[in-house]
Amino acid sequence: MVVQIKGVQEMKHAPSSLVPSRRHLLQAGAGLLGGGLLQSALPRTAFAADQMTVGNWPAGASGSTVFVGICLPRTGTYAVPGEDELKGYELAIEHLNTGDALIKKISPHTTKGVLGKEVKYEVADSQAKPNVAVQAQSRFISENKAMMIGGSVSSAVAVAVNKLAQREKVIYLPGITGSNDTTGKDCVRYSFRQCFYAQTAAAAITPVMVKHYGKNKKIAFLTPDYTYGHTVRQSMQDALAKDGWTVATNQIAPLGAPDYSSYMLNIANSGADVLININFGNDAILSIKQAKQFGVLDKMKLVVPYNTPFLARDVGPDLMAGVLAATDFWWTLEDRYPIAKGFVAAFEKKYGYKPEWGANSAYMQVAMWADMVETAKTFDPVSVIKAYEAGHKIESTVGEVWFRGSDHQLVRPVIIERGKGKSEMKSPDDYYEILEVVPGGPLMQKPDAFGCKLGDYS
Repeated sequence: MVVQIKGVQEMKHAPSSLVPSRRHLLQAGAGLLGGGLLQSALPRTAFAADQMTVGNWPAGASGSTVFVGICLPRTGTYAVPGEDELKGYELAIEHLNTGDALIKKISPHTTKGVLGKEVKYEVADSQAKPNVAVQAQSRFISENKAMMIGGSVSSAVAVAVNKLAQREKVIYLPGITGSNDTTGKDCVRYSFRQCFYAQTAAAAITPVMVKHYGKNKKIAFLTPDYTYGHTVRQSMQDALAKDGWTVATNQIAPLGAPDYSSYMLNIANSGADVLININFGNDAILSIKQAKQFGVLDKMKLVVPYNTPFLARDVGPDLMAGVLAATDFWWTLEDRYPIAKGFVAAFEKKYGYKPEWGANSAYMQVAMWADMVETAKTFDPVSVIKAYEAGHKIESTVGEVWFRGSDHQLVRPVIIERGKGKSEMKSPDDYYEILEVVPGGPLMQKPDAFGCKLGDYS
């Protein structure tokens, strides 16, 4: 089969190893003729005489614009971090299209747009449901010829869209996804994760917990019942076991649970020394408020191993006073990193508040994607993926970072913070004191430890 491509501004020869033989082409053509040349039989990867088409390339980059599809929760228990994340995507796209000086510090070859093309985008509400997200991103891929898709707060969504991206050969950049599985057993060639995750969160925060609370303590886990919750719980349990910590109870609750009273009664009666609350979004807010109501926080310390954006604001600073948490970014990093200072200032000027870590993750994902496309000098996803996998160093809001080619996980620090009481706060947004910025490399597992097999380029 030969696919004719006309009017394409950007052309790239396929590597010889990826070009099929004449015999294979004839065999494929005979099979399609036997099947009536059904349109549905056409693969998303096809070959012309001198180039390869992959996913929506080159058609999706043939004009003066390229399209990005963003899908994240705008309703439901993860809506608040979803809206913050969306602002990060939007600010990054605005900065690309205007050639803002800030984004050029991350993507130094950027002028305006990406390879001179304006970035267009649309937004869909995933409701934090994998099937809804897959349907929305599928529409962006087929109808809008998306060259990149992004967005997630739920790891179940990220894992589902990972599989879609690999099948459709379109690069996917999740925003928030804490499960080990995202770049572990469910990793794919066409997805890259910027943010920290269960393994690195646990490896960073547990030494601080032992330092503050000692060895041989008893844990009560409150765990959301899906891939994020279970992998964070396992990573925390494994890390703390080295210092003699044991599990008094593991209370597993569904995503979006309307009430935590039964779980809190069990936790209160468990004899635990520390409550490790893995809940995220509104589930974290509701469960921490109920932990206070049921006297749990009077009996045991609270630790949040994967901190929710706006948690201290929404439960009140006094409930978070002294609480240890791990996070991806906090705005006072502006005192350490010039790019963080520029990002916080630009975000606050546009949106009127300090950015949370979901917004930072989204901004960095878009900026680094632009850098990889500019480095590859093409939107051809195979070339862009190989630019990511080369592991070149990138200046970011948390210092120098790079992607591991073996599992597509960003090597980046984890931020350990302590909640401030109201009397400690120096400004309305001053909810946390940064205790440590823990370098990412030593926190990470070996690339194959969680079963990552990236899959094919095309």
